[in-house]
Amino acid sequence: MNLKQLPSQIATIALALLLFTSCSKSDDPTPETEEPEGSAVPFYKLQRVENFAVETDDANPTVPKGAAYFSLETKKETPLSYAKTARWDIGFNGLYNSFLSGNSGVDPSNLGYGGPGTGGIAIIEKPFNEVVDIPSDASFKLKGTIIGTDANGDFGEGTGWYLYDFGGGLMSDQRYDKQHVAYALSEPLTMTDGKKLTARTIVIRTAKGNYAKVKMISCYKNALTPDQWFRTTPHMFFTFEYVIVPKGSTKFEIK
Repeated sequence: MNLKQLPSQIATIALALLLFTSCSKSDDPTPETEEPEGSAVPFYKLQRVENFAVETDDANPTVPKGAAYFSLETKKETPLSYAKTARWDIGFNGLYNSFLSGNSGVDPSNLGYGGPGTGGIAIIEKPFNEVVDIPSDASFKLKGTIIGTDANGDFGEGTGWYLYDFGGGLMSDQRYDKQHVAYALSEPLTMTDGKKLTARTIVIRTAKGNYAKVKMISCYKNALTPDQWFRTTPHMFFTFEYVIVPKGSTKFEIK
């Protein structure tokens, strides 16, 4: 062994270790600084969220967009990096990010698959104020991208929280500005053919096992009623109200 070469060899090894360590840290997807979860909203109190924006692209509406995550427990958006945690309760994805799901870690199609979330989602054909009884656990769906367009409208998929009117003739007179409009079903609506649609309420079992009922009011920015919804109205800005009650409850109450 050439002792004169030892210092340079040691320096080379040290540099390689330094570079390896740096690369390993930069490749780690886990946030270096954990974002504070935030304070929990009180039980039994009505909460309102206005204009919660999600990603959309009118030029490519069928191309999947990045999902959005919202914590009903803390009343704020949850970053994508926390998708596999119990820090969100309702996910938005699918067509125009308009389909809803709960946070379940056991269903492979769910946005929270592999995480600790014990959530689920259900939809009830009743107005928000009339939904009092909490559904049985068997009523909650665990799949992702599960509740969105209603079967009474275009591209409907079962019982949904909104009706999509592609041609403008289902809910209006087919004029141009009422085409491609999404009608939230938080209140009863009457279609142009006279068919009456009951109001719909979303029920969420949160990722932590509490329960929330949700009134999806609109997906249009600062426009909350059907007379304000047009094809050019800025969209995918969700306004909704909800109340949370603790795990083990059998009734929804607002105090």
